[in-house]
Amino acid sequence: MSDQNGVQANTKRRSSRPANKKNENQVSALQRPSNDDERAWKAYWRAQGQHWRLEPEIDAERQKYLNERRHKVFSAGERSYPFIDVSLSRADIEWLLATHGNGRGPVDSTDPGQSMRTGLDLYGADLREVDLRGLPLAHSFLSKAHLEGAKLYNAHLENTDFNEAHLERASLDNAYLERASLCRAHLEEARLNSARLGGAVLLEAHLEGAVLHGVHLEGAKLMNAHLEGAYLNQSFLDVETDLTNINLFNQEMGGAILADVHWGNVDLTVVDNWSTLSMLGDERLARREVNNGTPQSKTMVIGFYNRAARAYHQLSVVLKNQGLNDEANHFAYRAHLMQRKVYRYQRKYGRFIGSGCLALLAGYGYRPWNTFIIYLLMIGLFAAIYHQLGAHLAWNESIVISMTAFHGRGFFPDQFKPGDPQAFWAAIEAFAGLLVEATFIATLTRRLLGG
Repeated sequence: MSDQNGVQANTKRRSSRPANKKNENQVSALQRPSNDDERAWKAYWRAQGQHWRLEPEIDAERQKYLNERRHKVFSAGERSYPFIDVSLSRADIEWLLATHGNGRGPVDSTDPGQSMRTGLDLYGADLREVDLRGLPLAHSFLSKAHLEGAKLYNAHLENTDFNEAHLERASLDNAYLERASLCRAHLEEARLNSARLGGAVLLEAHLEGAVLHGVHLEGAKLMNAHLEGAYLNQSFLDVETDLTNINLFNQEMGGAILADVHWGNVDLTVVDNWSTLSMLGDERLARREVNNGTPQSKTMVIGFYNRAARAYHQLSVVLKNQGLNDEANHFAYRAHLMQRKVYRYQRKYGRFIGSGCLALLAGYGYRPWNTFIIYLLMIGLFAAIYHQLGAHLAWNESIVISMTAFHGRGFFPDQFKPGDPQAFWAAIEAFAGLLVEATFIATLTRRLLGG
């Protein structure tokens, strides 16, 4: 019996060891770290329910300084800018968030009951190159703040005020920016891949060269925004997105990159400067891959030109559906030019030559004057041949014979016989004329039928 009790006691001790170890870890995690061990502090913050905190807590002296700034009393009528021109670190921001609202903490953007709360007032603060990723900064004031090169990816920035803020080269990938205000903000070369900007206001915002791959712009207001050279490929727009007078091209940055944009019935008639967008950034990228002095793989070059062709075609379809036919024709023409480049690099020389002939003869149906010019040149060339071979022919007679031969109407037997050199050239002209006429009719019909 005693042996059995001993076995049970040993079993109980062994089974209790994992639980005891778990409890010891929990106690350890809840104990405030006594040094700057980042791993220990992260575990401590997680145990406190502040998973967004990553840094050791700032010392008492720094806390006092920030608290005094936050509660500084200003003269009557004077605007409070507690942290203007103050350099702040991530640890500073974490402490300000944790103690915000008399200890209530940061605004929870997912809680409807906190929709009227305000976040941190960081107007004009200096946060250059600071790592702010994942922080809950919703409803905060960051107007005129300096965030050049800051890391804000995955951060919660809903309803945050970034008016006239400096976010050049900042990383905002996957950031939550719904209903944020970014009027006249500087986001040149910033990264906003897959960021959520639904309902955001970007009036006159500077997004030159910014990377907005897959960004959500449903309901966003981009009136007079600068998107020259911006990467908008695979971005999402909808009927509520306002693109009034956006700028898509300049000589320095080139055009916006628009391949595979989800246009979503957005109104493109409000963009007044389509005529200035002579070349999309997609084509510029393709040309750079070829001409940057570094050998590129054929597959890469073909991929870039295919994407450029697709971008032009997609944009032309959307514009045509909204009645902007002249603008649509320009981009459809460039789509054909990009496709011809693809044929060249794929070494499909038959299609490449055929595409070149269509471009020369009729501009793919979008430049019918090309056919008329070719017609006049051919008539003049063959008229000169007939005049040279038939000394008795006057110039007006040579032109009449050339026009008749071009249209396959034969030649005048009183002037020359089938065995004469003039007859040989008349046959060649008739064949060339048939090709020109057939090409012109085919391309014109395709254009008229919306092909």
